[in-house]
Amino acid sequence: MNWLPTRDAALARLEEFLPRAGRDYAATRNFDRGPERRSNVSGLSPYLRHRVVTEREVLSRVLSRHSPVAAAKFIEEVFWRTYWKGWLEHRPSVWKRYQTELLSAVEALSRDDDIALRYAAATAAETGLDPFDQWSRELVSTGYLHNHTRMWFASIWIFTLKLPWTLGADFFLRHLLDGDPASNTLSWRWVAGLQTRGKIYLARPDNIARHYQVPFAMPEGLTTAADPLSEAPLPPAQPPTLPARVTAVGRVGLLLTEEDLSLDSLPDAIAVKGMALPRRLSPLPISRTVVDFTCGVVEDAVRRAAGRFNLDRSDIAHGNDAGREIVRWARQLDLDAVVTAYAPVGPTASALDALEGALNDAGISLLRRCTDYDRCCWPDTTRGYFQLRKRIPALLESLAVRRPEQHVVKPGGRHARRS
Repeated sequence: MNWLPTRDAALARLEEFLPRAGRDYAATRNFDRGPERRSNVSGLSPYLRHRVVTEREVLSRVLSRHSPVAAAKFIEEVFWRTYWKGWLEHRPSVWKRYQTELLSAVEALSRDDDIALRYAAATAAETGLDPFDQWSRELVSTGYLHNHTRMWFASIWIFTLKLPWTLGADFFLRHLLDGDPASNTLSWRWVAGLQTRGKIYLARPDNIARHYQVPFAMPEGLTTAADPLSEAPLPPAQPPTLPARVTAVGRVGLLLTEEDLSLDSLPDAIAVKGMALPRRLSPLPISRTVVDFTCGVVEDAVRRAAGRFNLDRSDIAHGNDAGREIVRWARQLDLDAVVTAYAPVGPTASALDALEGALNDAGISLLRRCTDYDRCCWPDTTRGYFQLRKRIPALLESLAVRRPEQHVVKPGGRHARRS
């Protein structure tokens, strides 16, 4: 699969996948046929991660082609990403804890030769565990892994290779085109037994042999029994403070970040700028594949916004100087306000917090707009996924994402956790 960093490419992939989004997807989605044979999955996740296409429009297109019953499994997969984001919004301390533990794990690599050697082997595809090494090479070279394979990879990383889960989550986040703080961090926690206390995911040889349809040598010595990892109790969930629905006045500029490039509900403005890849995504280098794709989709969105609204545009800002660059841009245009999409918990949200202070010092407001989709779904993400799943029919209806001539039937079935 190749992912061109444009909305046109995203829409083309969506239309190409539509015929297979129903029962075909449900029957075949768990099989990893290798990077050249991905027709059993949508391949939309890198675009959904940045909202190059939105969950709402993907669901609408699928339900224009399939009944809610036939498309139930695909619909659930879309809502898993929604669930992870909402869950983390209620518990931002989990992301902060992950960052703290990751920094400690990275520092330990310089002190502990044993961990450093095992980490180097895992990330260089030199463990001697054939399928794992295949997956590591594929991740680094393509920026993608099949969902089922991500679970096997994480399980072997944690329970067989005995490496810190935070380093594995970071390895994914630095190389996955669709990696985001919520889905990635919480999926690794789930495999480790931290997310659902006491319940771990173990990569079983028979499961790999059945679902990984690429020639490989089954390794010996995979851990088949393990205890879950443990941690200090998490603080209680707290409802996120979402921004009020306010209207920007005066001279307004648009700021597009990698978290939401949909251009939905944008106000009148005079200019547009993009921001990509805040520095706190990882303490280690981000892969060139991820950098190029992320900057590409942001630049594409800036072009689209400039054309659609007849706006002046400027180059995207990224890296350590992004905040200063954006403040300079806003001052040069004598803006009264900068409007941007609400960014969920993660490095972009932190970057926006810092930017807000700098803009305020310059007498410029930063207004964040939360989508109706997130406002509608996130209240049902306080506990387990099934709290949200049982609400899917009502959510589809309230968001006008349904076939109006058909009754929406509750999706069912089990789910393999989404990374």
